Amino acid sequence: MEEEKTGMSTGRKILISLIAVLFLFTAAAYGYGVYYFSGHFLPGSLVNGFNCSYMDQKEAEELLSRKTAAYVLAVRTRGNGQESISAEEIALVYKPDGSVKKLMHHQKRFLWFMAFSQHSNMETASSVTYDKELFQQKFSALKCLQDNQQPADAYIEDNGKEFVIVPEIQGTLVDQEKLEKTVIKAVTTGDPVVDLEKDGCYINPEIYQDDERLAADCRQMNELTDVVVTYDFSDRKETVDRNVIRSWLTRNKEKDLVLDKEKIASYIKTLAEKYDTIGAQRSFATYDNRNVSVMGGDYGWVIDQKKETEALYKAVSEKVTQVREPVYLQKAMSRDVNDIGYTYVEIDLPRQRLVVYHDGNPVADTGIYASGETETGVYTAGELQSPAELSGGTVNFLIPYGEGKGIVDNPALTQSDVGGWTGEIPDEEILADFSSGESSGESSGLWSASAGYIEVPGDRASEVYQYVKSGMPIVIYK
Repeated sequence: MEEEKTGMSTGRKILISLIAVLFLFTAAAYGYGVYYFSGHFLPGSLVNGFNCSYMDQKEAEELLSRKTAAYVLAVRTRGNGQESISAEEIALVYKPDGSVKKLMHHQKRFLWFMAFSQHSNMETASSVTYDKELFQQKFSALKCLQDNQQPADAYIEDNGKEFVIVPEIQGTLVDQEKLEKTVIKAVTTGDPVVDLEKDGCYINPEIYQDDERLAADCRQMNELTDVVVTYDFSDRKETVDRNVIRSWLTRNKEKDLVLDKEKIASYIKTLAEKYDTIGAQRSFATYDNRNVSVMGGDYGWVIDQKKETEALYKAVSEKVTQVREPVYLQKAMSRDVNDIGYTYVEIDLPRQRLVVYHDGNPVADTGIYASGETETGVYTAGELQSPAELSGGTVNFLIPYGEGKGIVDNPALTQSDVGGWTGEIPDEEILADFSSGESSGESSGLWSASAGYIEVPGDRASEVYQYVKSGMPIVIYK
């Protein structure tokens, strides 16, 4: 029994001795490693891109000097292009400045045993110098800086059938300032490659064809603009298609595209400005083939902008393709550019003449009496009256127009009194006599021209009256 205990005690002592020896050996190895790597680089150490594992300061500096002298930087561009900058071209050299020693000092030498499975990249940019003037010459001559195709964002366009996304153009425009900084960092730290694409040295488009918002916009634009509304203005047309509707789109709170009624109202306003004719300046061909300019009056077309905005908004929203006439507040005889048409009353104030036309043919022609105060313009004939009560008297025929104006008969006037409607300008003295009541054709003064009425000789009034209809334009000019 005692022999067994003695054997076990001896074995335990041997085991303890072996562990002690192993510990001392490990401690000695660890201590040696700490001591050794206090003056050498750890395994896996890269300085300026060069492997300096196990090297002391002198060896590392000699390696850096050799490698720097033989250094060549590859500058890679789009399309598999490549250029180079060599150490010789920019006078790149390594000059020891103590930075290697500092790197070595800051190593984790107490954890040297862990370095065998790791890599450490270190830089000593301060110890590498180059000629700045030579560098600028070489850098500025890089081909990638000469080819500057501008980038372009992906966008939406009409291909004739629908809206589609046009892909972006990457271009080759270089961010010169960023590239310069990247190249300087590479040549001073030994990086062998500058890749303009990977290093972000290109100025790229901001919007790409796979952009979610762009795709959503394209889809919504096709949905919202799938309608054509054609406005019929007789000899002119206005088409509301997808390119017009596109300008009416706006974003709601969810950033989706929707129709903007205010923009539609603005469009209707432009139609009104273009096609409303009330009071507009018109070029008019007279009975004796003169061209005169006439402006003012109450005759013409007027679009009801509020109602037409609602109608157009509804048509586009409900995708109702149609040919439509706008909702009008006021209509005229013709919707052509010549909205007077060919059935109208023409009054020549200087020549004191009135001509009625039907479909371009003169059907009544007479001299008149109208004072110099008679306003020019194009007016709409109102509801004809026969007889008609005016302030102070009764007339046989009244063709009202404008506000408080009209064409009336004067039984006291004859054709000879007003120049016989020969087309010649009547004598001013004769007209003055009619105005003062001194003529043989004395005005009653109850509905005289000075009161806003144009007087037709009594023997011609019924003929004029029978050919004029309510709504006809009355063109008065000087």
